[in-house]
Amino acid sequence: MDRINYPLLYFDFQEDSVLGILVGTELEVVDSDLRSLKSTLLDHLQRQYKKYDDYPLMDIMEPRLRMVEASIRPTHRDRTGAYPLSTTLKVSVPVVYGETAQGYYECYLPLFRESFYYYDPKQFDALVQHAVVSLLNHYSPEKIYRLQMLPRPKLDILALKVNYDRDFYWSGIEYKREYKVLNRLAERVPQKKNIRRNMSAFPEAAWELEEKVAEVADKLISTRSNVLAVGRPGTGKSAVLRQAIKKITARSRKQQMEYTFWRILPQRITASSKYLGEWEELCELMIEELNVTNGILWVEDVSRLLQAGGEGPEDSVAAFLLSFLQQGKLQMMGEATPQELESMRRLLPGFAEAFQAVFIEELDEKKAISVLEQFADYAEKNQRMPITREALQLSYRLLLRYYPYESFPGKGIKFLGQCITEGQLHQAEEVDKKAVFDNFVRQTGLPELFLRDDLMLDIAELQGYFNQRIIGQPAAVQKLCSLVKVYKAGLNNPNKPISTLLFAGPTGVGKTASAKALADYFFGKGQRKSPLVRIDMSEFQYPGQIVRLIGAGREPGQLVKEIRERPFSVLLLDEVEKADPSIFDALLGVMDEGLLVDAYGREANFRNTIVIMTSNLGSTGRRSIGFREGEDEEAVYLSAIARHFRPEFVNRLDGVVVFGSLNQKDILAITHKELNELKQREGFTKWNIRVDFSDRVASHIASVGFDVRYGARPLQRAIDQLIVTPIANWMLRHPEVKDCRLWVDYKDTLAIEPKPNK
Repeated sequence: MDRINYPLLYFDFQEDSVLGILVGTELEVVDSDLRSLKSTLLDHLQRQYKKYDDYPLMDIMEPRLRMVEASIRPTHRDRTGAYPLSTTLKVSVPVVYGETAQGYYECYLPLFRESFYYYDPKQFDALVQHAVVSLLNHYSPEKIYRLQMLPRPKLDILALKVNYDRDFYWSGIEYKREYKVLNRLAERVPQKKNIRRNMSAFPEAAWELEEKVAEVADKLISTRSNVLAVGRPGTGKSAVLRQAIKKITARSRKQQMEYTFWRILPQRITASSKYLGEWEELCELMIEELNVTNGILWVEDVSRLLQAGGEGPEDSVAAFLLSFLQQGKLQMMGEATPQELESMRRLLPGFAEAFQAVFIEELDEKKAISVLEQFADYAEKNQRMPITREALQLSYRLLLRYYPYESFPGKGIKFLGQCITEGQLHQAEEVDKKAVFDNFVRQTGLPELFLRDDLMLDIAELQGYFNQRIIGQPAAVQKLCSLVKVYKAGLNNPNKPISTLLFAGPTGVGKTASAKALADYFFGKGQRKSPLVRIDMSEFQYPGQIVRLIGAGREPGQLVKEIRERPFSVLLLDEVEKADPSIFDALLGVMDEGLLVDAYGREANFRNTIVIMTSNLGSTGRRSIGFREGEDEEAVYLSAIARHFRPEFVNRLDGVVVFGSLNQKDILAITHKELNELKQREGFTKWNIRVDFSDRVASHIASVGFDVRYGARPLQRAIDQLIVTPIANWMLRHPEVKDCRLWVDYKDTLAIEPKPNK
């Protein structure tokens, strides 16, 4: 027997709790003291060693701990750009390092789960500084501040006894050292579990898919074929492959056939390659090691092999591996969607033909419910979190309607797993209907009104909501109310976006405000990010700019990226008429089928999205500009839209909503609305200052803040200049004024008077 010494980084917290990170692994444990923590980790490692005859690699002979201090300027990032803070922070990061038995050195950054090798101790400081700064530059200010809150860590050693006398290639450290490229790029499966994830991990089972498991195992071993599991997201492709691997592994150990399986992400092959020909050399070395260990390579997301390596599919990693597949020198398994398989057949036919496809269809309702019931049994036995029968049925119904782009059983197990995690965090006794509703609202932003059949739609309340947010546009309010009614009744087309509308009218009359109001009503109940995705189409006036919008090659465009991140949202395409006509052609598929598929078969789903386009077409063709004079403006706008857009584009719209010009009464109502919103600003609420405006103030702002060319848009500037700035100056001159009421009036000038807060 020999032993491996694992570095254990631990943090002492208050209330008798210790956080331990086993360096070089994904294992993290929280326990009452260091002794209990080490016992828990050691017990897990010993169980894994007995079960799989394998354990994590650790080559460092005498690990040491150093705190490395790096100077960093935290930066906020969003789709508009990066915004660094004005101050520079010094962040201390723990580093575990030491010399290996092979003579080189290894350094671990446990908080980032990163490591690197180096050969000269003099390189240590420069390499660590570069690595830490590079990693922190990708952290948000919130994450950086959380790192600073950690107590100073300490280092201990966890010793695991192992047996080196068993089969040379399967014995711990010697095995790890033998296959350097495989251990660097891939991960051996069956996958080792993380202690922290054990409490909420999904079961590694392929319920109701046993026939597919047997088919995959037979093709891999009996005919030594390359296998591709093909199915929509959520059908169970990964579960089938994982179970097939377990089945083959168990059989091979009994029959001493010694098959091994290695899982790899395509991007890892080229991620560390800096020089011409380096990734090709890595592939050749990896294939040699696979042949030595009788290995089968499991590639996640096979279609990405066509994107990695070169400029196109013809000089990609897939093209390089093709000859090895055809000659039988490499055996591979993977998974793909039907769209990705079709794209592979189109872009690199020989590569797709090298695989035998196993098609996995979505389970029917009876089998899907059966899988969810088996998952509920698993949750109750292993996680002590029962799931009620009503919660199961409700989850199935909600996911069936609102998640059409994923399939059962995957989406059901994933959603219920999230419900279990939330229940454990809040110490709930079970997952019931309320927990399902709460989690669904949190994920989608949809209000319970849409999710619950027992809640009836209050028409008066609905109209009141939009009338309060959208002033002077009865046609728009009526259209949005109709959209809500259709969606509540469940009669919208599930194979298209929820609705596709074109808002036409002059500038400053409420088109964007209407889109915001609809986004808040539909998807504003639970999402952390704004449910409104706004894209300025005037930035896409040339044909080549479609790449920035849709994407090309490896990188998705702005539109695809936003919708993949927020599938439940209102997509606002502002000033759509300014975009190049090629953009409209790309949007036809979105409007017709709610899908956008790129050249590599990657899909963006718009079926939970409301698409709203705004346009000023026709605003220069009206007989008069300004307040309504009774003319029929709608015909002018509809005519301009018909002339500008092609018929097939207009024909796919669910409706065109024409926004009319605003009258004096509308402008005054908008002014009152803006002034009421002004009262809720932080400067007033922080000091408990209540602000009231006289009617003369509102009338004055309405008269000077409206422009016949720009509608109500200048109102905000007028309020800032004539109201906000004078009040701010007055408050700075009177810092003692708190807990009071400000009365703001207007005669010849603005008058501000403090009064007791009653």
